[in-house]
Amino acid sequence: MAKKKNKIYRAGAYKRLSQDDGRGEVSNSIINQTELIKDYGKKHNDIEIVAEYDDDGYSGTNFDRPGFLRMMEDIKAKKIDCVIVKDLSRFGRNYIEVGKYIERVFPFMGVRFISINDNYDSEGKKNESDSLMLPFKNLVNDAYCRDISVKIRSQLDIKRKKGEYISAFASYGYQKSQEDKNRLVVDAYAAEIVQTIFRMKLQGINQQRIADFLNDNGVLSPLEYKKSQGLKYSTSFKIHPVARWSVNAINRILTDEVYTGVMVQGKTSTPNYKVKTQIAKKPEEWIRVEGTHEAIIEFHDFQTVQELLKRDTRTAPEQKELYLFSGYLFCGDCKNSMVRKAVPSGGRKYYYYVCSTNKHSRECSSHSVSEKKLTERVLHAVQDQIEIVCQMDEFLSYIDKLPEHQRTVFNYDTQIEQLQQEIQKYKRMKMKLYEDLSDGIIDVKEYQEYRSSFSQRIVEKEQALERLEHERMEAVEGNRSCNLWMKEFQRYRNVSELNRQMITSLVDKIMVYNDGSMEVVFRYANEIALLLEKIRNYQGNEEIPELAMAQ
Repeated sequence: MAKKKNKIYRAGAYKRLSQDDGRGEVSNSIINQTELIKDYGKKHNDIEIVAEYDDDGYSGTNFDRPGFLRMMEDIKAKKIDCVIVKDLSRFGRNYIEVGKYIERVFPFMGVRFISINDNYDSEGKKNESDSLMLPFKNLVNDAYCRDISVKIRSQLDIKRKKGEYISAFASYGYQKSQEDKNRLVVDAYAAEIVQTIFRMKLQGINQQRIADFLNDNGVLSPLEYKKSQGLKYSTSFKIHPVARWSVNAINRILTDEVYTGVMVQGKTSTPNYKVKTQIAKKPEEWIRVEGTHEAIIEFHDFQTVQELLKRDTRTAPEQKELYLFSGYLFCGDCKNSMVRKAVPSGGRKYYYYVCSTNKHSRECSSHSVSEKKLTERVLHAVQDQIEIVCQMDEFLSYIDKLPEHQRTVFNYDTQIEQLQQEIQKYKRMKMKLYEDLSDGIIDVKEYQEYRSSFSQRIVEKEQALERLEHERMEAVEGNRSCNLWMKEFQRYRNVSELNRQMITSLVDKIMVYNDGSMEVVFRYANEIALLLEKIRNYQGNEEIPELAMAQ
């Protein structure tokens, strides 16, 4: 009887290296794995390595890897019937999935599985220790991957909280610093485009018109601009072979706080290390750090744009810009918006604003007001408010020079110095307590009581010091801190014609009542009221000239 010929297995050498394993670790390198597997094949006459499969830079937490998927296709096509790996961690780190392939999939498909360093061969003699050790090793590999994931997440959060930029690509308008990849610097060209987008929005131009303007003038979209800079950037937002400016692209820029010098990161996360799907986090969970880089857009302008985006502002089909009062004009009685309508007369069109409720249901009166009359009255109201704010600024300059004001600051300095001395005194007394305990002057109970009492006094004094320092700062800088919003009024001081940007910058809403009266509600109403009260407290001081404070 002829001796049965031993089976020759057609083997596939599978190798994997993730980014987490580190490129500098030779033991885990693709080259090292290849040499180890080939050497193993040479020592076993029943194995012929006919194919190699590499997954360089892929995580072991899932099996959606190109090399692995190609290997499985070859198994299904009967091209190979044996899989060889350096060790189980190279095959995968998800112990459930690894176990599924080794215990179920490969035996069902008639595939021999060999893990060299684990001394495991599915074709060899199995014993009880093999059945126990293999799942244990899979579990260890899975735990290692989980531990690495936790450490990476922790390190990234630390970087985010320090204001370090950790994304692969800088936001449009910025680029990564050559000296520090975690710091953003202004890209002069793209920053100018961002400023143009914000300026056009403040002028009342809608997002579609802004996008059309940029496309018509050959301005590269963020994606195409990054590609032109040699960056291998891709996005799911691209729907055309050559990405163009779109409403969505404009909105992403208009709502991105990064342009104010604020770093906002950690907006999304994955459920765990095994699931790569990004899940949006609540805004209160975002990591927000101010002043991390140079601002492209002033914070006030950014805030104004956010308010504009909330309003229902529509553009007529034939217009590139929004109507002057779109989103700002309301019926003073029913509180609904006013709508613009054209009334033809004598071959000309005259424009009026009427209550939207009346137009649709007649449940409110028309509150009709001509656009011309409305524009004149709003302009006068705005001019009056600008003059008030400018007078307030002049008044503040007198307050800062008053001896009374100087005395107030001096008194704060005296109180602060006294508190600092008291804090140091109690700290010294607290430190001396241990010496008194050691010398037997006081017992343990007295030591604990005195120590607790001194600690409480230190906390109270430090809290009082903090309050005083804050009040002093307000006394010194409080008047001048108004400058930011006051400057918004001041820059329109000599404007004689009402425009959209003036309204968006200064006005909150305009109310039209049935009796023909009108109320213009300005932005910063609370700030103005508080400052007026402060000024009135100084009225009657002989050193202060009389200022005509319109109300």
